[in-house]
Amino acid sequence: MTSRLPDDAELERLLVAPEHRDNPLRPVLEALLARDREHRIRLERLLRIADCSYDMARSRTEDLLQQYDKQLRRLEKITRISDRYQRSLLELNDQLRQAALRDPLTGLANRRLLMARLEEEQERCRRGGTPFCLAMLDVDHFKRINDVFGHDVGDRVLCLLAQAISAQLRGYDLCARWGGEEFVLLLPDTGLEPARQLIDRIMQAVRSLRLADIDEQLLLSVSVGLTAYRPDEALDRTINRADNELILAKRSGRDRLQVATP
Repeated sequence: MTSRLPDDAELERLLVAPEHRDNPLRPVLEALLARDREHRIRLERLLRIADCSYDMARSRTEDLLQQYDKQLRRLEKITRISDRYQRSLLELNDQLRQAALRDPLTGLANRRLLMARLEEEQERCRRGGTPFCLAMLDVDHFKRINDVFGHDVGDRVLCLLAQAISAQLRGYDLCARWGGEEFVLLLPDTGLEPARQLIDRIMQAVRSLRLADIDEQLLLSVSVGLTAYRPDEALDRTINRADNELILAKRSGRDRLQVATP
């Protein structure tokens, strides 16, 4: 049988019982009972302290988790703001790059982009003999348009011309606004005869333009000087030769194409 230890109340009754008053073990049992009570009191106090520490630790842990979550949300917000800021910077850089390479009125390439592409084609020609042609276009009687209808109409005419020209070009061709009412066409990997045919289509597209809301009698045309790049020559010579052919076309009556001899 398993022996059962008496509880405190039972021990008290045994110790005060008259029949145990002279028992030699009574003082020892009283001391052991007193020490047991003291130990239990200390143990309860330690448990209360431990519970309090646990509650404090749990509370502190919860506070730290809340602070962590708050900081994490703050960092996520900062990250989103940073991402939007970086996207805005990229968009702004792209806009600035486009502004540096495009004519603000027509959206065509400007001189800077044209010259960069010309240098690329010149290098390709030097490496592999790939031909390319250059054409200069000038709007006929453009000053008269500005004088009669105003510069707003003149700007509109330039934009319409830019659209008409671009619509006829191939994906690798380039049309640039040279200045005022002058345009330059870069036709890569193209000989004089294919270039001539392309210019003819462009000139016909320009003749077909109408500004009925301005003046139904207003007819548009361009004069064009065309040349092929000659290997190892400076680009200035190619440009000047196309410009000289353009001058001949205008002097010959306008609305015509003048081609430089190879």
